[in-house]
Amino acid sequence: MALLPADPVKRGRVKFALLGAFFLLPVAASWFAWRFELVPGATSNYGTLISPRPVALRQLAALKGKWVLVQFDGGACDAWCERKHYFLRQVRRAQGNEMRRVERLWLVTDAVQPRPELLTAIEGTVVVMHSGALAGSFPAERSVTDHIYVVDPLGNLMMRFPRDPDPSRVIKDLQRLLKVSSFG
Repeated sequence: MALLPADPVKRGRVKFALLGAFFLLPVAASWFAWRFELVPGATSNYGTLISPRPVALRQLAALKGKWVLVQFDGGACDAWCERKHYFLRQVRRAQGNEMRRVERLWLVTDAVQPRPELLTAIEGTVVVMHSGALAGSFPAERSVTDHIYVVDPLGNLMMRFPRDPDPSRVIKDLQRLLKVSSFG
């Protein structure tokens, strides 16, 4: 009871056909999955990717070569603003040894001077006053104050996170960026 024919020519043809099927099967399976959308637009990132665009900030020159987490808020800084500052600090610290590659930037959208105790609490964050005009270059669903943005080491805006982001997913996104990126 042999699976292959006794004739050597026919046996060779069957082996060749089986070998061809073995290598074509993955191609056919992937085409089938794509054609019938078995994996519909699956992405592994949490933040919304933005088509990279340069951010024109003179203050970013000092931050060039670093990944920058950017937030827009008024100088009065309500509870939501303070929560974002805390969140950004924790996300940066969660990067461990890679923390030195990440910086925080607060773009104050009005002329209100932030409270001294707040500035002490967010030590290490670069604060830029009167930057409301820059808000137009940052895409937002409703308001730029709703998002946290990521600027790459080359000074390009490339990602934003939603209003009340999931910290573990933001940390994971940033860890992937730092792992894949050889600069910054």
